[in-house]
Amino acid sequence: MLMCLATALLDAQTRSTARKPVPPPSPPAPKVEPAVVTCPSPLGSGVTTKRVFCDVPIGRTPADGISIAIPPHKGTAVLTFDLHNRQTYSEEQVRSRKAYARLTATIGVMTMDNTLISRAVVQNEFRTAADLFDRIGGGAGPGGLKAVAPTGVESVRVELPVDATEVCVLGEKLSARRPDADEMFTGPGRPIALISNVMVEYQPVPPPAKKAPVKKPPAKKK
Repeated sequence: MLMCLATALLDAQTRSTARKPVPPPSPPAPKVEPAVVTCPSPLGSGVTTKRVFCDVPIGRTPADGISIAIPPHKGTAVLTFDLHNRQTYSEEQVRSRKAYARLTATIGVMTMDNTLISRAVVQNEFRTAADLFDRIGGGAGPGGLKAVAPTGVESVRVELPVDATEVCVLGEKLSARRPDADEMFTGPGRPIALISNVMVEYQPVPPPAKKAPVKKPPAKKK
């Protein structure tokens, strides 16, 4: 009986001193935040939306376009932005009813090694100031407004490669239909569209797991 009791006590002590496994840390919550954008040619800020609008030029290499940094992430990240046509506003043409334009801009989201990830298209018709998405401040026109303004809006959502740390936005072509002519623009360097409200959605990289502390045996008494 004494042997059984001693065995039971030893087993209980072993269970109580056994190290409990440390549970893995919970994954960080997904983040949605404004992207870090390097815009070679900012048009300016909208007087109504307060957004910053960036010109999208036609280009052949990432160095020609808008670069967007992607934070360290786990899995795929998602890039979102609004795409607008780029319209020159003339009050005189509006009054004379000669301001009609149908604009179709095509842009591409590329990796930094010039690989196409996705294309996006924005198309809209312009007739009057009511068709403008916003006006841009800091110009020489009436009320301190710039003549060039965003018109139309297309929400763009692009899932990025897992290893993407930076991407770029480049213009491909612009089709313009006006009362006097139909034109197609494909020459490098020409701004053909605008982007705004650039955001990135991603799962942050989880912090390294904490190691369980190692219990030191009690010092022996001399």
